[in-house]
Amino acid sequence: MRSRLSLVLAAALTTLACTAAPTPAVAADTPYDVLVFSKTTGFRHDSIAAGIQAIRDLGAANNFTVTATEDSTQFNATNLARFETVVFLNTTGDILDATQQSAFEAYIRGGGGYTGIHSAADTEYDWPFYGQLVGAYFASHPAVQQATVKVEDRGHAATAHLPQSLQRTDEWYDYRTNARSTAHVLSTLDESSYSGGQMGADHPHSWCKTLDSGRSFYTGGGHTQSAYSEPAFRAHLLGGIRYTAKRAHADCRPETGYTALYNGSTTGWSQAGPGAFTNTDATLTSTGGMGLYWYSAKQFTNYSLKMDWKLAGDDNTGVFIGFPPSSDPWSAVNNGYEIQIDATDAADRTTGAVYTFKSADIAARDGALNPPGEWNTYEIRVEGERLQVFLNSVKINDFTNTDPVRSLAGHIGIQNHGTGDDASFRNIRVKELTPGGGGSTVQAESFTSANGVQAFTKAGANNGQTLGYIDPGDWASYAGVDLTGVTSIKARVVSGGPGGTIQVRTGSATGTVLGTVAVPNTGSWSTYADVTGSLSNVPTGSQTLFLTFTGTGTGLFDLDDFTPVKGTSTGGAGPVVGLAGKCLDVSGSGTADGTKIQLYTCNGSAAQNWQVSGQVWRNPNSGKCLDVAGGATANGTKAQLWTCNGSGAQNWAAQSNGTVRNPQSGRCLDVSQNSSADGQQIHIWDCLGAANQVWRLPSGAAA
Repeated sequence: MRSRLSLVLAAALTTLACTAAPTPAVAADTPYDVLVFSKTTGFRHDSIAAGIQAIRDLGAANNFTVTATEDSTQFNATNLARFETVVFLNTTGDILDATQQSAFEAYIRGGGGYTGIHSAADTEYDWPFYGQLVGAYFASHPAVQQATVKVEDRGHAATAHLPQSLQRTDEWYDYRTNARSTAHVLSTLDESSYSGGQMGADHPHSWCKTLDSGRSFYTGGGHTQSAYSEPAFRAHLLGGIRYTAKRAHADCRPETGYTALYNGSTTGWSQAGPGAFTNTDATLTSTGGMGLYWYSAKQFTNYSLKMDWKLAGDDNTGVFIGFPPSSDPWSAVNNGYEIQIDATDAADRTTGAVYTFKSADIAARDGALNPPGEWNTYEIRVEGERLQVFLNSVKINDFTNTDPVRSLAGHIGIQNHGTGDDASFRNIRVKELTPGGGGSTVQAESFTSANGVQAFTKAGANNGQTLGYIDPGDWASYAGVDLTGVTSIKARVVSGGPGGTIQVRTGSATGTVLGTVAVPNTGSWSTYADVTGSLSNVPTGSQTLFLTFTGTGTGLFDLDDFTPVKGTSTGGAGPVVGLAGKCLDVSGSGTADGTKIQLYTCNGSAAQNWQVSGQVWRNPNSGKCLDVAGGATANGTKAQLWTCNGSGAQNWAAQSNGTVRNPQSGRCLDVSQNSSADGQQIHIWDCLGAANQVWRLPSGAAA
């Protein structure tokens, strides 16, 4: 809304009609440069020349230059810096040496772009970074034939122009792993529409992701020469190139567990007040107003709400949350909150603002916003009375409701603001969250009761405050935390002091300790860090959680927030079997801190016996734990044996795809160099789902 006064005037001055401004064309991108790389050392596609020409044509029409090469020596820091994105066009085999790989990895991590087409997935199998970048490696394909492509995300620049499903003829790849766990899937293949698919009901075909500051887009299409003359496929490639070159923005975080509220069907929706939304091509478009189209079938309390939206020009709409059921649109205004969509309005009522209550972070918003005529994605995340707003995956607002009359819990709706304000919405979906369980973060300053500690306003803190003034013997409690299935706890902390320990209890401040989290000096009182500790014998259901604090001295640390984490391991003892059927082994059956952890032929020795309890892996022979050296988080950090200390370096979470993740680093237990030789070092590496990261745990401990 433009202002609350304007709402009142609009209700009274119904005889005055708004005039729609002419819809502007989408603004041209600022010029940029694209490198197209098509080197092959395996199968060579006869469509490469057609692909290069198609990308040259796209560049000529869309303000980017194209340099095409098969010269690997161009992969050096100086040359790569010339380009906003690099297209791997039907590359195959090993095409870069170690020095060139290092330069390209630095380019991507530093903010460069990668666009992979078709057999880009049949490339560099022995380079783990590339496997993470492309998202999945090629496994097989049937004969070229027609198939149905189902479009999951119609908000991304690469797929916004496509219908919900389409038929194409191409060579349809199966992949060694499912990209959905690490990437945002844009489209999938319907295996019932063609012969020979091997991935089943969930068969990703195109996807996008981020990697540090860089962006990645991959499409499985592009085998045939004719593909590059298809307007829809050319537009698909253009959207991927624009996204990776940072000329278009999108939410490319992995996404699972959402339920559609609207994706073509308006079941459960009701119109309040004048105006309406048309429903065409699974798209709601506003007409007239001022009214509200609200989801009347259900109210929501803790949830993540996502939707794609687009304005035709300088238009106005918004998303309302937290209002009671009513056929009066003013009930949402007076009882709920609006997350505004109108980039040209005042700071507290512009896109991303909680209308008249809190402005968006304008710089962050401007850096993430696509212009009129292009789609954007909102995530509106409500946890208790905390509201976070993400635009194309970038957090642009963080607001806490303190009004006792209002609440963030209630119905949700979208506004039709008035004649001339043309807004469209697609793919409205919701994921309900459990407070404190399975990934919901609890703000530490939102305690139920406490002793000795206080909320402290602090720069850099999520929601603007930490739990501060923590001394030994202090505690804080949090009511209503669901601990069902929780096996560990992650905490965001900051300390320029001595650090200390967080003890986790239930029932009272003297209850049984379920686990501990070691808090180090993080480097300064402005340097935040995530620390993790495993929990055991955790009660199920809603509990009052107590955090008690120990240490030496005073002013130990500040606690920003904490997240109870559900685990997939239930316990077990025996060998952990990995690459080539070999075992996770303590070198030489050693017992000293720092002993190497390696891959070795399974032999039933004590060096290969692991007690898996929750997220802690203990070697009973030594009584010591599987540990990340120095608590580091970088790729290649070695795994070692170390005295068990409850730190995040000793937490290992088994995943459903067989990988084992260290939550503190976000990286996976990995056999270095993908080698099955006896004695091969075990380390941590970006989670790829590759064979050298797949482990079979002891009976009773499998995910």
